[in-house]
Amino acid sequence: MWVCPKCGREFKKTNQGHYCGEAPKTVLEYIESQSIEARSHLRNIATIIRDNVPDVNEHISWSMPIYEKAGKSVSFSACKNHISLYVGIEAIEKFAPELNGFSTKKNAIYLPYNKILPSKLIEDIVKWCLT
Repeated sequence: MWVCPKCGREFKKTNQGHYCGEAPKTVLEYIESQSIEARSHLRNIATIIRDNVPDVNEHISWSMPIYEKAGKSVSFSACKNHISLYVGIEAIEKFAPELNGFSTKKNAIYLPYNKILPSKLIEDIVKWCLT
């Protein structure tokens, strides 16, 4: 067991990534609370979603941004070295050829900070997931 020295929460993994403190209330608050290197990727992803999915519902759930429309959802979170974009297993399977070069696990696409954000691909995936 590992205990976070900042918030006192217990985890199975040593140095488990998590959000210490009170959960953000808005997506903007979430983005501004992240590392400087994560912020531009996070802002770009949020903008891509808002600009391409009319009437999408944006809110915070599980201390991270989630976008919902018609019972479907997409969410993302900042990690130490990448953004995790949660789009679902079906989306990862559908876009597998285009995702070559990116790590994927279960329902998430890992977008490293040291790579240019694949904006058009994210747009296509988000449209497919939410419309």
